[in-house]
Amino acid sequence: MADVIVIGGGIAGISAAAELARGGADVVVLEMERQIGYHATGRSAAIFIRNYGNATLRALNAVAEPIFEQPGEISDKPLLSPRGELMVASEEELPILDAYLDGSTGIDRLTGKEAAEIVPILRADRIAAAMIERNARGIDVDLLLQGYARLLRARAGRIVTGAAVSGVSQRAGLWHVDTAQGPHSAPIVVNAAGGWADEVATLAGVRQAGLQPYRRSAAIIPAPEGYETEHWPIFGSIAETWYAKPEAGKLMVSPADEDPVAPHDAWADDMVLAEGLDRFEQAVTVPVTRVEHSWAGLRTFAPDRTPVVGFDPQAAGFFWLAGQGGYGVQTAPALSRLTAALITGGAPDVSDHVLAAMAPGRFGQA
Repeated sequence: MADVIVIGGGIAGISAAAELARGGADVVVLEMERQIGYHATGRSAAIFIRNYGNATLRALNAVAEPIFEQPGEISDKPLLSPRGELMVASEEELPILDAYLDGSTGIDRLTGKEAAEIVPILRADRIAAAMIERNARGIDVDLLLQGYARLLRARAGRIVTGAAVSGVSQRAGLWHVDTAQGPHSAPIVVNAAGGWADEVATLAGVRQAGLQPYRRSAAIIPAPEGYETEHWPIFGSIAETWYAKPEAGKLMVSPADEDPVAPHDAWADDMVLAEGLDRFEQAVTVPVTRVEHSWAGLRTFAPDRTPVVGFDPQAAGFFWLAGQGGYGVQTAPALSRLTAALITGGAPDVSDHVLAAMAPGRFGQA
């Protein structure tokens, strides 16, 4: 028997387990795939953007940022690298740009000409205004994930892979979880199952939180000839109709799609990808000559686009850590510490207002 069972071996589950084990808890992570971080974590855009998300997410970003900057035991190498984020707006998209800038810090507003000076393939004549967050930085996701996994194991925590969950029940104050690798029990279970989190809740007899997985596709294309792309920022449409990121001497381009899907091992839809690449081509001066590789991942959101974090009000010992959407990697250092604090009775790093915004049951599912 463990003290805590964590269902889900993505960055959310692994980091939370490592923080729980820091205090001496006996923690076991159950991951259905043969490796950790297989789904959303391993298919992340891998960038830390301080102003990304709503007010609650920005509060979490503020807690996570110093941990990324000084990772301590997580990594003896830097987790962040210089990148920047440049977003462009057409005349019709200016209200979206203004809304993004409202309450933001460390962002400069640019003209179309200034934006094209930073990323010279952009069509300046199609840009009414732009913004740049120069301090947005790339995240070494694998280093982050493996660092937390190493800490978990060093603190006597366990990771069981190939452990798809087939049953969850509560008896005599203990949660019993049946998996393909055998049964496990603990007084507390953390539901960090990403796109499958509502399915885990159903198995446990807990009402769902209304989580919806969405597919996000991406493709690797050759870098435009004659340009040094290594130091370009990630760049895209403020309306999130496409974005691009320099990636190992090439460009990663995403249509920024959000198609609702059932939880599954996602793959890119060729038509969606083609439409997104066309939107990218309309915004730049170079053609897309070929797609070298494509993939897709899942981003799972609650109805209000805010994570669901905390104990379920109607199921003792059932803790939600889900609905991180496209913010899971960059909020992991904050949410892992928050999870450990809420479970062990420690002091949270965020305000009561932020806790209430993430509370399970806020949609009336309890």
